[in-house]
Amino acid sequence: MLKKGLLLSGFALLLAGCGGQESTQEAPEDSSASEEEVVIQVASHLPPMTDIVEIAGDAIEAPYEVELVEVSDNIQYNEALLNEEVDANFAQHQPFMEIFNEERDADLVALQPLYNAIVGFYSPVYDSIESLEDGAEVAIPSDATNEARALMILDHHGIITLESGAEHSASVDDIVENPYNLEFTHVDLLNLTGAYEDGVELVFNYPTYISSIDLTPEDAVLLEEDEDNTFAIQLVAREDNQDSEAIQALREAFTSQEVYDYLNGLSEEDHLEPAFQVEE
Repeated sequence: MLKKGLLLSGFALLLAGCGGQESTQEAPEDSSASEEEVVIQVASHLPPMTDIVEIAGDAIEAPYEVELVEVSDNIQYNEALLNEEVDANFAQHQPFMEIFNEERDADLVALQPLYNAIVGFYSPVYDSIESLEDGAEVAIPSDATNEARALMILDHHGIITLESGAEHSASVDDIVENPYNLEFTHVDLLNLTGAYEDGVELVFNYPTYISSIDLTPEDAVLLEEDEDNTFAIQLVAREDNQDSEAIQALREAFTSQEVYDYLNGLSEEDHLEPAFQVEE
């Protein structure tokens, strides 16, 4: 069964006169309900990720229920998990999570890859990458892991050349050959679609975000080839709860036939590729 919730900021919780964990303790107890169900809170923020949480919530077996906790950016879902405001999250790939762990001295754990989003570069100016002009502006993500991902695509297609060994830690400083004299602009991941609308010649993006202006990977001028699913979107928990019965039940629900069928449907639309197989 699925429930929905909304993650409040710490300030909003203070205004309400309670904290995240304290409000749970102060709520009236229903002994019969507590015996019958265990609610697992999962933070996420955009489709298709939120859709997958909902499908997993419908697929999970009793006595567990899933509560979707919707957040508004790429920071809250990890902070909420780290602070034990939720039990898991579903919104990121493992390299992004690892950077968060390093920066926050956190112990988040990638449990299960679900799908690999088909990312690439889009252009409001060029019909194909062969039309790329000297000095074109290129919008790439401002976070380190997605910056590297974007640069690796350009390197793979011969648009730039990265320093040997840079790969998943690559930044613009690692570009050793830039024959088109491209000008790189760092943009927050959530604002890349706006960069496209502003006319930036070449823009990295996820199908989740670019779909808001009715574009799909079929409209991209360059696409990623990631056979190893390095950047697959993962179900993430904490080190202290990853082996719990509740999280294991959640993992089973996320890899259920219902979720797989949904992902296959999106795969047929060239939106993504499933990163797991359903056991017979």
